[in-house]
Amino acid sequence: MKNITGTIKMESNIEVVAIIPARYKSNRFEGKPLASICGKPMIQHVVERAKKVKLLSRIVVATDDIRIGECVESFGGEFVLTRDDHVSGTDRLAEAAEKIGISEHDIVVNIQGDQPLFPEEIVEQVARPLLDDPALPMSTLMYKIIRKEEINDPNHVKTVFDRDNYALYFSRAPIPFQRNPEDTETPTYYKHLGFYAYRKGFLLSFVALPEGEWERFEKLEQLRALEFGYRIRVTLTEHDSIEVDTVEDLKRVEAFLKFHMEK
Repeated sequence: MKNITGTIKMESNIEVVAIIPARYKSNRFEGKPLASICGKPMIQHVVERAKKVKLLSRIVVATDDIRIGECVESFGGEFVLTRDDHVSGTDRLAEAAEKIGISEHDIVVNIQGDQPLFPEEIVEQVARPLLDDPALPMSTLMYKIIRKEEINDPNHVKTVFDRDNYALYFSRAPIPFQRNPEDTETPTYYKHLGFYAYRKGFLLSFVALPEGEWERFEKLEQLRALEFGYRIRVTLTEHDSIEVDTVEDLKRVEAFLKFHMEK
């Protein structure tokens, strides 16, 4: 196994490492990371995009299946094999961060293995708050909702935040709730994008915490951090990112890539 990017120390001696959780089993789309998009497995598209991010010193795929690991190795990537009984991708992320031996102060960026079209700028945007504030434990991204159908869709998580851009709450319900629908002014809704940056030491502490009460109902891990008193910085990005959850999503992504390849 080899590191496809080499190791580049930041001036502050803090490394920014991308870990890409990639699980083989899925209720809706088994073997999704290996699904072909324009002749390449999806996980290769994700890794190749991550390679374009100059901020990253290392890119590691964390998987529970050797078939994914062998695929990553075949195109020159680095992988780490993790347990197959993790409840969440964050647990897999924490195990991988421990195995690859990075410092407690290094920054771990969680890049989703099912987002092959993510804009490279997103990684800089999610990691930058932790580079600028050594006391900050984690950060994530939000996107101003443009498509009205996403407001009431529980698969699109909404967030509200304070004046310093620290998260107050995340919910699958539309927040804020507009009490009087006859009001001419409508609230602005912000969608949470599933990109996270953690300080490695905090990541290990986070997965050791018990499940939070609000997390249990909403099925949103980030609520655990808020419930236990940790701050989450949310950065507004102009970039949305398409997730591949179904075969139909895969076809849409492939059509998008083919269109841009032909231009």
